[in-house]
Amino acid sequence: MKGGLLIVELHPDSLAQELELEPGDRLMAINGAPLRDLIDYEFHLADDPLLLELLRRSGEIWEIEVERDEGEPLGIVLAPPKPKRCGNNCIFCFVHQLPKGLRRPLYVKDEDYRLSFLYGTYITLTNLTKRELARIIEQRLSPLYISVHATDQLVRERLLGREGIPPLLELLRQLTGAGIVLHTQVVLCPGINDGELFSRTVADLAGLYPGVASLAVVPLGLTSHRERLPELQPVTPHYAGAFVEEWQPRAESLALSLGEPFLFLADELFIRGELPFPPVESYGDFPQLENGVGMVPLFLEEALEVLAEALPLPPLRVTVVTGLSAYPYLLDFSSKLAALTGVEIRVAPVPNRLFGPPVTVTGLVGGKDIIALLGGEAPVGCLVIPDVMLKEGEWFIDDVTVAELAAALGCEPLVVPATPWGLYEALKARAAEIRPI
Repeated sequence: MKGGLLIVELHPDSLAQELELEPGDRLMAINGAPLRDLIDYEFHLADDPLLLELLRRSGEIWEIEVERDEGEPLGIVLAPPKPKRCGNNCIFCFVHQLPKGLRRPLYVKDEDYRLSFLYGTYITLTNLTKRELARIIEQRLSPLYISVHATDQLVRERLLGREGIPPLLELLRQLTGAGIVLHTQVVLCPGINDGELFSRTVADLAGLYPGVASLAVVPLGLTSHRERLPELQPVTPHYAGAFVEEWQPRAESLALSLGEPFLFLADELFIRGELPFPPVESYGDFPQLENGVGMVPLFLEEALEVLAEALPLPPLRVTVVTGLSAYPYLLDFSSKLAALTGVEIRVAPVPNRLFGPPVTVTGLVGGKDIIALLGGEAPVGCLVIPDVMLKEGEWFIDDVTVAELAAALGCEPLVVPATPWGLYEALKARAAEIRPI
């Protein structure tokens, strides 16, 4: 007998510990309802009181009645669901452009509505069954994050590399009509889904507002590993600049007509086009922040707050590594912060050898790229690593660990939040460690 949800960890001093649960136990049902995944768990956890059915590691079946204070968690960590695989063959798919030799999970393409609800991952809805659609509506799994790319059926099929996929607008109408909020995205592919096709996509999605709550436009990402893949036109600086100049005013006009911001252009379009960002207020509540929309404007606003409060610190020297896209903004902030604090801050932009020169974001910098940049020698002072470069706080995308980087460079890296406050607070903490007592 298996099934249920595997308990992998217990929080200290939690209700689960009081109940003598253990890692390796399986939570089978709550109040008689069998549990298929984390969504079922969260859905039925709202009941009170709770009757838990558990399959213990020993093979025993336990039933435990639980009475909790309002909002009190059980304190268990459950194994995540095994994701449904993606059956699309998108012509711009980043996974298809990965170099060989990375850890296996990076090559897995998922397409799972549960992960979209739980973690905000984007899905295309091409593998959604009628039963799954009914479950989304019944359990009100909202919001969901949908990769649209184009509302024209033939163009969308070309982009996704599949024929006969379900008509998208019909699905979106069903979901929004049932009260499911959707955040959408278009990966911009020059010459394929831009121009009048993009205008139509924006109009179709805006017509479903407020059910479709936002639309982000992000440029396609091309690595240097596109052998035997379709030829695609890059988003050049000229193209990005022209696109922003056309569509940012239209986004602002659309926001006025709808009553709040709806269409958002990715930061990378402004960076490539070398154009100023719109005011922070134009991003609303930043619904597409994790999609690279509004990160730089937020960084710039927070930088002003830090610079207004920064105080002198004891002598300290640091080297901060970053991707090429963020380099100008981090350099400007760091120069001003150095002048106020007295800390010597070197900012080192890291060219991406792993994916190739077109990839400039900080989150895709590999550990070997940092080692190559610094020449195998210890950096100037303490090496500062933004946390967005790391998976689980330990691994770079090329499987180099922080410990391996430290050994190669002969230093002790300092991992910090990739924000102005994160850097300043880390400098204060490091300065306090070396301050004479």
